[in-house]
Amino acid sequence: MNCVRMSLALIYVVVLGTTTFAAELPVLSGYVRNYTGVIASKNPDFAILQNTVNLSLEYRKDKVGLKINPWLYHYPKTELEIGLREAYLDMFLNSLDIRIGKQQIMWGKGEGVFITDIISPKDMREFLLPDFEEIRIGVNALKMNLFRGKHNFELVLLPQFVPTILPDEGSIWRPKISFPLRPTIDSTKIDVPLLVENGEVFGKYSLMTSVADIDVLGGYTWDDDPTMHIRKTMNPQTQTLAAIEITPRHHRLIVAGTAFSTVVGDFVIRSEGAWYRGKYFSTLDMSDADGVVEKDYINYLVGTDFNLWEIKFSAQYIQKAILDYSEAISDPQFENMVTFLARRDFLRETLTLDFFTYIGIDESDALLKPRVQYAFADGFELQLGANIFVGDSGRFGIYDKNDMLYLKAKFAF
Repeated sequence: MNCVRMSLALIYVVVLGTTTFAAELPVLSGYVRNYTGVIASKNPDFAILQNTVNLSLEYRKDKVGLKINPWLYHYPKTELEIGLREAYLDMFLNSLDIRIGKQQIMWGKGEGVFITDIISPKDMREFLLPDFEEIRIGVNALKMNLFRGKHNFELVLLPQFVPTILPDEGSIWRPKISFPLRPTIDSTKIDVPLLVENGEVFGKYSLMTSVADIDVLGGYTWDDDPTMHIRKTMNPQTQTLAAIEITPRHHRLIVAGTAFSTVVGDFVIRSEGAWYRGKYFSTLDMSDADGVVEKDYINYLVGTDFNLWEIKFSAQYIQKAILDYSEAISDPQFENMVTFLARRDFLRETLTLDFFTYIGIDESDALLKPRVQYAFADGFELQLGANIFVGDSGRFGIYDKNDMLYLKAKFAF
């Protein structure tokens, strides 16, 4: 409750900021939103009932600036969730920008995927359904950008590791994993201590020309998703399984990647790819310690954007490949996926129809996201949409029973 009171006090300060700093003209913006989702089944039930308040106070004067972005989620029968998405200070020098504090850092060229977007972890409590601004988690960081003409050098230092937020036990978004015996969970090794040696460092070089934009990047980081080390104990007399112990742990990763975009005629061509060293995968080979094996993997995409018949189209092909693969690894050697987006505006851009989909090629599964947006009045928007899962396996097919219809009413100011 102390944390809640402190957060409420912070929101109070932000709201009063327009009065306190009136002479300096800070900018206060944000939105209030109601989000209601219903599972589409023979016995419909609420998938989500959420009220949201999102505030943003931004201020800049001469060579300094700041941004504070608190948020509030209210759900029925639960305490308020209050937090800070961003809270940072900016310093603007001649050829150097410095940002210190909690911030969302977005890298990469892809849409709806995280390949070279490797700094901010993810909030996966509602899978990939929220806006990506809400999926990305702000991190405490020192970010420095050095500009030299067409060249940009970016260095990011994170003193504290922040993991992916996973769905709670019992959530409809928590994958169901069956074991022959009820496992015990040892969570003593999941935390990464706040030590200097456990920090993360990232670097990116960007070249922006009239022909193409090119990024080269790398990072010494942690795997945001914990590896589940599974130790099985056999009964020595009957040689049957006696116990299962699961120990989640985060491991170090080395990441190197590149991203590229250019314009060819009426088409925007985008690509990005990354090589990950030090990833641990589950294995069925009992000779592997704790049921995991370390392998490198690559992840890349190629995509294009174009307009036709006043419709914006976007398509991407994404592949993940495990190197030096062995058949005992639980994950497939190759995972292939495509995404597709079509969007068109009507009625002087007050009405928008869009359709976005992820399609898993290997498991013939998909997530279909049709949506209608209508600007009812200045700042007031209504959204009616659906999240439709197809298949019975794969990344999306496992949520086949979670088909959802939703309505969002949002007032932005």
